[in-house]
Amino acid sequence: MYYGSLLATGDSGPLVVVLILLAVIVAILASNIKIVPQATAQVIERLGSYSKTWHTGVHFKIPFIERVAMKITLMEQVVDFQPQAVITKDNVRMQIDTVVFYQITDCKLYTYGVTSPLMAIENLTATTLRNIIGELDLDQTLTSRDIINTKMRAILDEATDPWGIKVNRVELKNIIPPKEIQDAMEKQMKAERERRELILKAEGEKNSTILIAEGNKRQLILAAEAEKESAILRAEAAREAKIKEAEGEAEAILKIQTATAEGIKMINDAKPSDAVISLKSLEAFERAADGKATKIIIPSNIQGVAGLANAICESVASPKE
Repeated sequence: MYYGSLLATGDSGPLVVVLILLAVIVAILASNIKIVPQATAQVIERLGSYSKTWHTGVHFKIPFIERVAMKITLMEQVVDFQPQAVITKDNVRMQIDTVVFYQITDCKLYTYGVTSPLMAIENLTATTLRNIIGELDLDQTLTSRDIINTKMRAILDEATDPWGIKVNRVELKNIIPPKEIQDAMEKQMKAERERRELILKAEGEKNSTILIAEGNKRQLILAAEAEKESAILRAEAAREAKIKEAEGEAEAILKIQTATAEGIKMINDAKPSDAVISLKSLEAFERAADGKATKIIIPSNIQGVAGLANAICESVASPKE
């Protein structure tokens, strides 16, 4: 009724003021609606004192009474500190820079536990590093990185618990000794590389010699085996040839004996007369006398053939020219 009367009278000034106030209130309320992203948190103070910690989601902040004191990342973070001057047990001065991996586990302690958390971690890291390196000599420092990393992580993790920080890992990024030590180390490394190169070269020559010897040995073995096989084949061929020759001679003898037996059989079957036998005997003696023999013995059964005997004697008595 009041607003209607204002509109009826044409006085719109108070209405505009009301609308403006409503718009301001809506804007203030909207600005106090907060959305906290994933892996983050916000610390809320009420009238200057810690009130609560907001985590992922939508939240409403009471205007003019509450405020966001700090926005915190809950993911693991990495900080690379500048090189720190340290002195070893054997009085060698060097520079070492470290990398610290940490994560915030308690937002309230992180906000109110220490004034500058990163500066505190850096100073604590430098102090811890000097204490650990001061108990080691140069060689141990250069060869014991894992041991140093483990010790530093344990000490830093325990020291940062009151700050709501968990140190997950500490790494020595670079160890920089003095220049004269670097030169000596480079010379030693060069000598070590040359020594290993000579060893590898000698081992290569040794292996090559062994392979060549094995190859020659294998070649000689193969040649001997080939010669052995060849000798065996030659012996077998000679044996086969002798067997064949003996078989041929035996077959020839057998054929001669067979032919002789056949001849005797034929003669026996023909039943020759004494005159024919005597004539054949004389022919045989004539062939026997056809040589350089000086005498010949005539069987008694053919001595009766006087005339033919005299002729044979004259033939034997006169050697051929």
